[in-house]
Amino acid sequence: MKIKDIILGIAIIILTIFVTFYGINTFFPKSQYEDFCGEPKSIGVIETLEQCEAVGGKWADYDIVAKPSVEGERVVEGYCDRDYECRQELEDANRMRSRNVFFIALPLGIIIIILGAFLFKLDAVGAGLMGGGVGTLIYGAGAYWPYSENWIRFLISLIGLVILIWFVYYFNKKLSGK
Repeated sequence: MKIKDIILGIAIIILTIFVTFYGINTFFPKSQYEDFCGEPKSIGVIETLEQCEAVGGKWADYDIVAKPSVEGERVVEGYCDRDYECRQELEDANRMRSRNVFFIALPLGIIIIILGAFLFKLDAVGAGLMGGGVGTLIYGAGAYWPYSENWIRFLISLIGLVILIWFVYYFNKKLSGK
């Protein structure tokens, strides 16, 4: 393979990843903080659990020992996390989106790899598409990775490895004509 083909292959890898990444993000946009929690509001000082829960927050005790108060001042033993509930909803939305991205990117990456392997006889194009397919797989798995359990990660990795080894044997056998 000539240096021009290598550079063209790398360019195809990068652009394939861009197309899949931005295509998925176009049809499945990321959740925005403002969509769930709105704009920050000034609602005054919140000093009690009841006030905090009334605004949809969660009271959290300080982990450190509170400083002694100056005579006549009240010592607050914690703080109100005002956006707790809406952040939980945002996190749930992000988890669902990541799962959907995984289930879209996984077959899409495999299809791109197969197209690169079987349809394009030019090494730069075929190898570039195959690399872009691998990048798409990484993007899809990476999106869901933080939300999955270790056994799911293991299973996904094992299945991917078995399929890839089978695919390489099949592809090489087809190329050699045996």
